[in-house]
Amino acid sequence: MANKPSIPKGTRDFGPVEMAKRNYIFNTIRSVYELYGFQQIETPAQETLQTLMGKYGEEGDKLLFKILNSGDYLNKIDDQELTERNTLRLASKICEKGLRYDLTVPFARYVVMHREELQLPFKRYQVQPVWRADRPQKGRYREFYQFDGDVVGSDSLLNEVELMQIVDTVFTRFGVRVQIKINNRKILTGIAEVIGAAEKIVDITVAIDKLDKIGIDNVNQELREDGLSEEQIQKLQPIIMLDGTNEQKLATIAEVLKESETGLKGVEETKYILGFLTSLNNEIQLDLTLARGLSYYTGAIFEVKALDTPMGSISGGGRYDNLTGIFGMPGLSGVGISFGVDRIYDVLNALDLYPKDSLNTTQVLFINFGEKETAYCLPIIAKVRQAGIRAEIFPDSAKMKKQMSYANAKQIPYVVLAGESEIAAQKVTLKNMCTGEQQLLSVDEIIHTMKA
Repeated sequence: MANKPSIPKGTRDFGPVEMAKRNYIFNTIRSVYELYGFQQIETPAQETLQTLMGKYGEEGDKLLFKILNSGDYLNKIDDQELTERNTLRLASKICEKGLRYDLTVPFARYVVMHREELQLPFKRYQVQPVWRADRPQKGRYREFYQFDGDVVGSDSLLNEVELMQIVDTVFTRFGVRVQIKINNRKILTGIAEVIGAAEKIVDITVAIDKLDKIGIDNVNQELREDGLSEEQIQKLQPIIMLDGTNEQKLATIAEVLKESETGLKGVEETKYILGFLTSLNNEIQLDLTLARGLSYYTGAIFEVKALDTPMGSISGGGRYDNLTGIFGMPGLSGVGISFGVDRIYDVLNALDLYPKDSLNTTQVLFINFGEKETAYCLPIIAKVRQAGIRAEIFPDSAKMKKQMSYANAKQIPYVVLAGESEIAAQKVTLKNMCTGEQQLLSVDEIIHTMKA
């Protein structure tokens, strides 16, 4: 007996209904990006490990899916190395490629390779799957789509402003109430300087990023394990637990960071961005616990959470001044956002926010009574389709019950019947599958009725 087929954990199949919903998401985000002058690119699913490694921090490197070299990949491995079973060392010798972890690092590589072809500032959007060897759970997958937008070649904070406007517009169109959180890595760096732990900035931001998940006590314990003293940890408490309006928070932070030039620059950048975003439909909040563990962010950082469902982050991003420098092009600043398509899909499902017309497939089914009737119907179908109405004819002259069941199963709102009497009258019968009403109509009348 053959084994029952399956798919890897953390991956999913998508049927016609799911794809209709996903295309609604793709088309909505794509249309907003294009309103702001973004252009689409694509990059390979595979990148060299040289491109990927070291860009996401130690934790990210562990989650990279590595691809075995083709052919005899053990050819250059001796028996001693196999016996030692040093996984990382073996992987470095038998794997040269990996599946992309996100779209930002491949984009940076793309910019460096195609610099002479690009008009800067370059505004790109990209929607493709990414892969992470994470533990699958609700809302977290090993294969999932991201929908990124980035601007490179400009230091202007207006780019951050526009990206936040894009986020606001997208979720307004979806009908999802969200909270947009903003912070700045320069502020976090300033905090580390003020408490005398500048070299611990990555450890501090990684720990702070977990506050919502593990709570303040566990964050403090993690900071102790990272080597911070009790005095340093205590100095962090009022910063982490800041409260009040955005303006009040910034005033407090500016006072705490008055000795840190870097920290004050982060305060000024944040104040500038927030100053242009007072008319958003959704709430925007300064949140110092937002750290985003990815190590390449250098300025403003963003995260978006849905308010009416317990789903985690559904969008995020930030400024990354140094990313292209890793690939030999220093001084090219960039800022970007990423929409988590799979999580947005789950949010729209949970809140039942898909417009009905986004899920429509066929609008009218022509019943197949036989060869003569089919020959009569085909030119009519062609004219209906030319009018932009989605139409199909049942391929077999099966029993009426089977064809009607097909229409009901696909939730097709109309069927057309054309028998001897309709052919004689040079018309067809249009049946409304919801009301049961039937009308004898010409082709033009069918088009008018269905478009009304």
